[in-house]
Amino acid sequence: MIDRHEVLFTQLSAYRSEVLHAVASVTSEEADVIPPPFRNNIRWNLGHIYLDQYQWIEALTKEKQEVPETYPAWFGYGTSPQNFTQETPSLQDLFTLLKEQPGMIRERWGHRMEEAFPQTEMGMRTVEQVLIRTVFHEGMHLQTILDIKKALSQ
Repeated sequence: MIDRHEVLFTQLSAYRSEVLHAVASVTSEEADVIPPPFRNNIRWNLGHIYLDQYQWIEALTKEKQEVPETYPAWFGYGTSPQNFTQETPSLQDLFTLLKEQPGMIRERWGHRMEEAFPQTEMGMRTVEQVLIRTVFHEGMHLQTILDIKKALSQ
């Protein structure tokens, strides 16, 4: 594997560890609160982080990712827990999925990081480029999680 890919996977794992550390002490009840002025809660942000990486890879490669069937309706762009009509995954289930995801992506895509696909949004053509985008996106949601935690503690 190319050195920059090693760096990218190291970053993906490190940033994911930060997300998991940020929610390690969050209770299930706290994870479901939507404090003003937020539109979503911690549980939604975790599910969205998980789903987003797979959706971008699938959009690029056109290869089906192993994402639970209900996740796009729960955690996709534009969704909100205010509209949930059934019970979503437990906080522990999301924690486990998020913890395993970097390794799963590395295993499935690590040897295909530079394979060229038809261009998608923002000119992305490789899984490497998609992962750079999703790492940035994850950081944005980490900050939202931290902001929600702060709002809950006030």
